[in-house]
Amino acid sequence: MSVGLLGLAWQLYALHNPYVLPTIPQVAHQFRTAPGLYWHDMLVTLREALVGAAGGMTMGFLLAVTMSRLPLVERAVMPLAVALNVTPVIAIAPGLVVAFGFGYLPKYIIAGVVVVFPFLINSLVGLRSADHALLDVFRTWHASSWRVLWHLELPSSVPYLLAAARICVPLSVVGAVVGEFSAAGQTTGLGSLIEVAANQANLAIVYAAVAVLALLGVGLTLAVVALQHALRDWSPATRTRAW
Repeated sequence: MSVGLLGLAWQLYALHNPYVLPTIPQVAHQFRTAPGLYWHDMLVTLREALVGAAGGMTMGFLLAVTMSRLPLVERAVMPLAVALNVTPVIAIAPGLVVAFGFGYLPKYIIAGVVVVFPFLINSLVGLRSADHALLDVFRTWHASSWRVLWHLELPSSVPYLLAAARICVPLSVVGAVVGEFSAAGQTTGLGSLIEVAANQANLAIVYAAVAVLALLGVGLTLAVVALQHALRDWSPATRTRAW
């Protein structure tokens, strides 16, 4: 019902303010006339987001593992991570584009930068959430650091990692779009499509691309939720066994 009311309000406002918002039929017309354009640009943005998210989350997790074992590394790296997190990514995106060219690499990096900090923090909390009694048992049996990580700490951190992924994976789309905005001459991707359409004052294309971005974010979120349900039984109790 809320969606219907929002759509009605949108339509009424757009009819009286055609230079502010396009009508819903105008946006829908874009999908009917050029579905291949939106599909192609969506795939480009999706690839940039997923590659960046994978790289950023991997880096965040590896840093968290290192920090959980070496407090000196945590004291050295955490201030830098906080500084990077509070720096608006739109401010560093042009520099990354200049440094790494106008291809896909700077988009991957920007998408990764957006997600690395939240994944790092959640990973660190998850690794330290392992049951201390079980940890003492592992130490009694002189388990290696690798076995402790694989059989105890990693299973304990799964809920935290999935919660972080639920935020980071859709957030990587924002990073990908920022990278596309910052790459002058970029011709593919939903961010580039929005920028070109905005320069031409073509609001129908702008909002059609925004709608695709919203659907992309929802789809990625649902995919992570499905993964959460699939792994909900992966816990220390089911993973801890003779080693």
